[in-house]
Amino acid sequence: MEELYRKAAERIARARYGAALTGAGISVESGIPDFRSPDGLWSRYDPMEYGYIESFRRNPGRVWKMLIEMTGLLDRAMPNPAHIGLAELEKLGCVKTVITQNIDSLHQKAGNTDVIEFHGHARTLRCDDCSKRYDPGEVSLESLPPRCSCGGPLRPDVVFFGEPIPPIALHRAMDVARSCDVMMVIGTSATVAPASTIPVIAKENGAFIIEINPSPSALTGHVTDVYIPESAGKAVSEIVAIVREIKGYQEL
Repeated sequence: MEELYRKAAERIARARYGAALTGAGISVESGIPDFRSPDGLWSRYDPMEYGYIESFRRNPGRVWKMLIEMTGLLDRAMPNPAHIGLAELEKLGCVKTVITQNIDSLHQKAGNTDVIEFHGHARTLRCDDCSKRYDPGEVSLESLPPRCSCGGPLRPDVVFFGEPIPPIALHRAMDVARSCDVMMVIGTSATVAPASTIPVIAKENGAFIIEINPSPSALTGHVTDVYIPESAGKAVSEIVAIVREIKGYQEL
């Protein structure tokens, strides 16, 4: 395993443009289960009834009961060593951009400054009718759904099933995939398009792909150059320590 860590760290340390793609697996150690895991939200709420934009528009008050649980979980979560490690790699000049499929804002909390949120975020609420935005702290949840001043239902600024990826996030992510020379892929099964195409596009444009996942993904063996079968926190921490050593830093 040490050989894999060193090989990954050496490529990251000399990257011209390092990037990372992260999925639900990076936040598990922060207490946020993958929605599809046995203890995830979809084990208690049928995604067909709660996860699709049509479901929200048909019965927003019902879907908000799930959203309250989801946003409470996100509000309590704190960055774990994997998030903190990626922020340190940015400070070391090795990772410039993080593309995340997560909506938890933990990369920003850890210190990353260029985060592309592929599926949106829960930091703001948006009217589903007029698109006016609100700070969640300004909105009462005593009556569900909360409503905009125009009367439309408010929703978190996230992408529901059945909605397109925000164009700016999609275009920026594809630009990063075409431009980076090293991409870390952490905690994603890489089975859901269009996010799953990002490492493939990076590889086709000459990037070195480092995958960190406890179990193999759809990328392992044919897209991935180095596969590290470890938890995100352990693997990223080990890589950061070696990058510091290569660059001559004892600590940040």
